[in-house]
Amino acid sequence: MALTDSLIEYPCDFPIKVLGLAHQGFAQTVAEVVMRYDHNFNAATMEMRPSSGARYIGLTCTVRATSREQLDALYQELCDHPQVVMVL
Repeated sequence: MALTDSLIEYPCDFPIKVLGLAHQGFAQTVAEVVMRYDHNFNAATMEMRPSSGARYIGLTCTVRATSREQLDALYQELCDHPQVVMVL
């Protein structure tokens, strides 16, 4: 397999997990970033899980991935966001 080959077949539904501090508005902020890359993303489909101590919140956003470039750009913007602790 060449380095440029992808294990993902586009387009597809792709889950992205985002962890951040449990601040009011965090989910909305993440949804706004995601919608810049997937205009059909519905924030109501986002899964939210608080950490055991409720200090953090984990969000799962399933996006319609159309290319590696789209996913890379989305991951980069989420990782660069000051409220985001980790993106998987």
